Amino acid sequence: MNFSFIYGTAWKKERTEALVTLALENGFVAVDTANQAKHYTESLVGDAFSKFIKRGHAREQFFIQTKFTSLDGQDHRLPYDRTAKISIQVEQSIESSLKQLQVDYVDSYLLHGPYNYPDLGEEDWEVWGALEKVYHDGKTKRIGVSNINHRQLIALLERSTVKPSVVQNRCFAETGWDFHVRKICDAFKISYQGFSLLTANPFVMDFPEVKKMAERLGVEPAQVVFIFAHQSGMIPLTGTQNPIHMAQDLSAMKYRLDSSELEFLLQCGLKE
Repeated sequence: MNFSFIYGTAWKKERTEALVTLALENGFVAVDTANQAKHYTESLVGDAFSKFIKRGHAREQFFIQTKFTSLDGQDHRLPYDRTAKISIQVEQSIESSLKQLQVDYVDSYLLHGPYNYPDLGEEDWEVWGALEKVYHDGKTKRIGVSNINHRQLIALLERSTVKPSVVQNRCFAETGWDFHVRKICDAFKISYQGFSLLTANPFVMDFPEVKKMAERLGVEPAQVVFIFAHQSGMIPLTGTQNPIHMAQDLSAMKYRLDSSELEFLLQCGLKE
């Protein structure tokens, strides 16, 4: 499935169903969530999709992505037994996600973040083995990881049986927009999803050069960042709650920056 944007559902709380429905009505076909009640309301994502599909849309038209979140990323509302082995926690979490999302499978299932840093540890290999089982059981079309560094990603590629096909990272301009991880993803044909492109880099939109790019294209500076991300091989996430911005973000993907504009944006974090 080809798509240029993912709608993120973090921190939407009781508005989750209405906002996911609004995103779908505006043309989004990919939605990101997590089985982490601390920041996501996964069941309301499921309600939105269920009602939208009942209106005549096929499940196969949509990309639904969720995550397994470890204990240290959860609050008291756990989707699994805190005393169980990690592999059992993954099994319980995916079953809970499928029930909440009201689907037989998800299109992408991610580890929300490695247990260890800066390298992978025993817990990470156990959880990855459990994700591989979820994949082999047909409960997800692909597996991947979020919040991973380049050393961890290289190790995962070297040792895993089922290779990650998705990476989702917070993307900072001052690191060349996660240049090292993106370079690995490009080499191994891993889909790179960038989040917090705007909130982590507000200064980028204040550059006169970026405002000039926006004026040339007839878009907002925020859309310039998304256009840059798309042309750089990323799939950006947006969590906007504004229907006008939803439409603007999607329509911006038809525009192109020239090579000098791309280079400026790639280097602009070093100018801050």
